[in-house]
Amino acid sequence: MEWNYYNTFIKVAPDCPAEKGLVPPSKKTGKTKPGIEFELVADHPYEYSQEDLLFEVHVLHKEIPQEEIEANGTQLKDEFYQRPTACMRASMLPKKYGWGIHFNGEGKLALYEVGSPEYERYASGEDKSVTVVAAMRNSKPK
Repeated sequence: MEWNYYNTFIKVAPDCPAEKGLVPPSKKTGKTKPGIEFELVADHPYEYSQEDLLFEVHVLHKEIPQEEIEANGTQLKDEFYQRPTACMRASMLPKKYGWGIHFNGEGKLALYEVGSPEYERYASGEDKSVTVVAAMRNSKPK
């Protein structure tokens, strides 16, 4: 199954409350999924595909030990991908925290803060080689 986007920009949701890019806060119990997504992509732009990122976030969020990943990595991935998983259009980064997500021709992603020149260039559709889609809304339109 192919879960990656290519030459695509996910702009913030129409009802995103953030006016600029915000770093997702942690909870007392540890990092949240959006916090882990943000750290991985912000620290490593264009290194993760959507599939790789979703699995890595799962591993870190569930605190799966490295030894288990090394011993059973293929099985863990297979089990993970058999369950329905939301794509990055449903991520809180573009829905709540003000981050657009660009996927390059290799399917690797990077974050762009809403309002930044790069965000505006992708979101405007100026680059005809990039398909622009909006993140999923937080609530149904009234």
